[in-house]
Amino acid sequence: MPDHAHASDLAAFVSASPSSYHAAAELARRLTAAGFTAQQEAEPWQAGGARYVIRDGAVVAWRVPDAIGGPAGFRIVGAHTDSPGFKLKPEPSAYAFGWSQAGMEVYGGPLLNSWLDREFGLAGRVVTRDGEVRLVSTPAWLRIPQVAPHLDRSVNDNLHLDRQVNLKPVFGTASLDLLAAVAGTLGIHRDEIDGHDLFAAVAEPPAFIGVTGEFLASARLDNLSSVHAGVVALVAAEASDQVQVLACFDHEEIGSGSRSGASGPLLESVLRRIAGSLGWSGDDYERALAASFVISADAGHAIHPNYPQLHDPEHRPTVNAGPLLKVNANQRYTTEGPSAARWLRVCRAAGVPTQPFVSNNAVPCGSTIGPLTATRLGIQSVDVGVPLLSMHSARELCGVQDPGWLADALRAFYAE
Repeated sequence: MPDHAHASDLAAFVSASPSSYHAAAELARRLTAAGFTAQQEAEPWQAGGARYVIRDGAVVAWRVPDAIGGPAGFRIVGAHTDSPGFKLKPEPSAYAFGWSQAGMEVYGGPLLNSWLDREFGLAGRVVTRDGEVRLVSTPAWLRIPQVAPHLDRSVNDNLHLDRQVNLKPVFGTASLDLLAAVAGTLGIHRDEIDGHDLFAAVAEPPAFIGVTGEFLASARLDNLSSVHAGVVALVAAEASDQVQVLACFDHEEIGSGSRSGASGPLLESVLRRIAGSLGWSGDDYERALAASFVISADAGHAIHPNYPQLHDPEHRPTVNAGPLLKVNANQRYTTEGPSAARWLRVCRAAGVPTQPFVSNNAVPCGSTIGPLTATRLGIQSVDVGVPLLSMHSARELCGVQDPGWLADALRAFYAE
């Protein structure tokens, strides 16, 4: 039988993280329990120790060696806390034909049909008129109903979903104010909400499936599988002579162009302030970057048994065979010869299998935070991740062994 220990903890992490803001809070909880201290960005930077910064839905955590001399490198694991889906519009409530419906924007590139006939709640943050930010996660209030084949005989042959018209979930039959219901869960009045960032959150909990229980079916495996592996590895990592860093960004699914995204200044700011707190000069900081390395950890594609023609015929990775080493000649992934060799060395040290992934030339691949971080900081990087089926679905599928293997490899990287 598969070892479910790591996968069970991943499932608990996903359940505690229905939005990027909840993921940041859960990271902070786990880091605090492991002896890390919160660092406020607006306060003087503290030298040494194990600390973390939260910026909205992003977290950067680090551990400085007890004895560190001149400019040492940064060992960085990067991941992201967001997933594609739907975000609630500012004034979301509508009433038509006896149904209360919610106005939602499409966030990123979700597999739209996977959200049909699936119960979901809302999760994210609410900002009250006094400026307080409060996390919220509602019960399963919403559902996007599919049209019956009796009414549209072509629905099984040519499903087309208009993003404005066909994807409005129902949440009641009376004329209801959805934000008033959200406010009620917080014990406040609707008028006290001045701002909100609320996302669709799948209600169905993660589950082990398959005859031998070898698969984990869950929401948000892209990319909480990497976020969780990163924090497990950092907390358990042995001492190193370099600064160990975990950077979990928000907004990767929409291009990372934000103050908490990988294209923003968050990681660079943290690294500079760490260097400054250690007394490293400007040239020292540049030397430290030159001695640094980034593992960009983001979920990848396992071969789909019903669509094998969409994969490269010589590269057909499967689940429960190890994390992926992701390669793309056009630098959609940052892996090159030297960084691939370092990943293989790390995996050998950890006793972890790994599989190369490259896209079919006729099927353009996505990208990750790897190229963005490499471009901004000039640090050598490699792209890796757990293989999935149904990526960007409301409910994805991975093998139970791969996430634990990824954490083992990241732990070995931190301790190199």
